[in-house]
Amino acid sequence: MAHQEPVNGFAVAVVREDGRWRCSRMDSSALSELDAAITELRQLRSTGAVFGLLAVDDEFFIVLRPVPGGVALLLSDAAAALDYDIAADVLDLLRVDPPDEEDDELWPEGDLAVLADLGIPQHELQVIVDEVDLYPDEQLQMIAQRCGFGDEFTKLLDTIQA
Repeated sequence: MAHQEPVNGFAVAVVREDGRWRCSRMDSSALSELDAAITELRQLRSTGAVFGLLAVDDEFFIVLRPVPGGVALLLSDAAAALDYDIAADVLDLLRVDPPDEEDDELWPEGDLAVLADLGIPQHELQVIVDEVDLYPDEQLQMIAQRCGFGDEFTKLLDTIQA
């Protein structure tokens, strides 16, 4: 078994229940193992929405949302699969081939409508993903603001990044 370098970034579980948002830090293994992230989110039993927001190494982000029979996924940059196992795992689960190493174009892969029922239609999420001048944490903060849990998300990030 190969030793894997720790991955920088953060993983946040977001739950909406009874009209209130709650954000909590996920285990650090969620940044390197997609299965660990999915399992942790599935353990958060809720009658409302449950999803995860992962920012990996200031390079890309992943939105994952358990759904009946699987998981809805969005990877902000498919090329990240060339350098990061978790991004490669997302593409595997989506049954999408990774891009060529020579391809330097950035494009998302997965379900851009993953948060449509929570206030971010597909075209708006595409605009956020296309903001290549922003870091992943800034893009995720835009998502949090648009969905309505920006304050909770920012408070949690302040404790994580302190």
